[in-house]
Amino acid sequence: MYETLKSVQQEYVFSGATKSSSFRKQQLTKLREMLTQHEDDLLKAVNKDLNKQKTEAFMTELGNVYQEISHAIDSLDEWMEPIKVKTPVSHTGSKSYILSEPYGSVLIIAPWNYPIQLTFSPLVGALAAGNCAVIKPSELTPHTSSAIAAAVRATFPQELVTVVEGDAKTAEALLDQPFDYIFFTGSVAVGKIVMRKAAEHLTPHTLELGGKSPAIVTEDAKLDLAAKRIAWGKFTNAGQTCIAPDYVLVDENVYKKFMKKLQDHAYSMFSDRTKNGTYTQIVNEKHYDRLYQYLGNGSVALGGQYSREDRLISPTILTDVEWDAPIMQEEIFGPILPIFTYKTSAEALMRVRSLPNPLALYVFSEKEQTQQLFTEQLSFGGGCINDTIMHVANPYLPFGGKGPSGIGAYHGYESFRTFSHQKGMLKQTTKFDMPLRYKQGKLANKMIRNVFK
Repeated sequence: MYETLKSVQQEYVFSGATKSSSFRKQQLTKLREMLTQHEDDLLKAVNKDLNKQKTEAFMTELGNVYQEISHAIDSLDEWMEPIKVKTPVSHTGSKSYILSEPYGSVLIIAPWNYPIQLTFSPLVGALAAGNCAVIKPSELTPHTSSAIAAAVRATFPQELVTVVEGDAKTAEALLDQPFDYIFFTGSVAVGKIVMRKAAEHLTPHTLELGGKSPAIVTEDAKLDLAAKRIAWGKFTNAGQTCIAPDYVLVDENVYKKFMKKLQDHAYSMFSDRTKNGTYTQIVNEKHYDRLYQYLGNGSVALGGQYSREDRLISPTILTDVEWDAPIMQEEIFGPILPIFTYKTSAEALMRVRSLPNPLALYVFSEKEQTQQLFTEQLSFGGGCINDTIMHVANPYLPFGGKGPSGIGAYHGYESFRTFSHQKGMLKQTTKFDMPLRYKQGKLANKMIRNVFK
């Protein structure tokens, strides 16, 4: 069944139907209209799955996608233009350029933590590049998955965009097919499986994974603002964000002041929502049980309340955590934030480097020299200076990981590039023919060497 679906989509691309700028813009416009028309259904669905409230859900699920669509429509003609490049003297008479062509039928495997945004944001790039797409939403958010499927089926023909619902076995069956491109967002463990499957067909792929993303608070940082922005970035969506601050390194000289402000801001922003039942839920019992075990990995400085029945863990700050504790061995992906101190910048650099490259890094400092030290001396996917997670919402910035935190990037032009094969082209003149390349002998050898050197 999936083989037939993939073949139908590939034939649709081969027909040339998706190649024109006007067609692609039309599909992006249809996508925007679809999201607008089905917005209430999608927001209600994500509320049923994760208890996300309407304002937060719109901002973190749909707002970014609307921005991506508008940016793509406005920029598509420019993106599709052949890119002229220089031609060396050895190729006198010719012109060189790069053409972007769609891969064909692409497979998009979306996660559960932002099930709307992380389904449709890659789709924007796929459609802008002229591809067809098979979407596999997460079975862990079944209401949202069904709402996505219903919206897509009511909007797009199957040969252009279709949704396949199902569990891990469905994803595995899809990965057995030789799609032209695979875009996966999820855990490192599953990302490795996707990569192995892609290797069987030599399928190009993008992996958006995660990791332990640090926030570094220096002595000269504006502590109140740092605490406020870290608390918001960490505890939004119950910490189930791949680029949420995973732990904080704070200069020991301002530790006490920072901790007081962090506790105050976390409490003021989220305590009422925890009490009145409007705080985002942990996705399922399995993830809840994993996070519950982490609560014993340190001293609770704030929060620590929990309810397995409601899949709720309140925003929690931990101190006295050991670096080799279980909570520091994998991405937390929940509303628990360990706090560490450091004495010197060298120590902070060493601590971050002791862990795999993170997907994001956040530096809070008023000194440009300090900002440059951490952003230039550490390897990470992307990040912010004096803020958290806001870089992901800028369609003009590439978003992606490095090594264990991901392969490839997307958003804006990077999405177009990700879903396009770049063909290098040389157009040779027919007005004359350089005879040198056909010659043999010592003189020809000398002349050829002079040309290429």
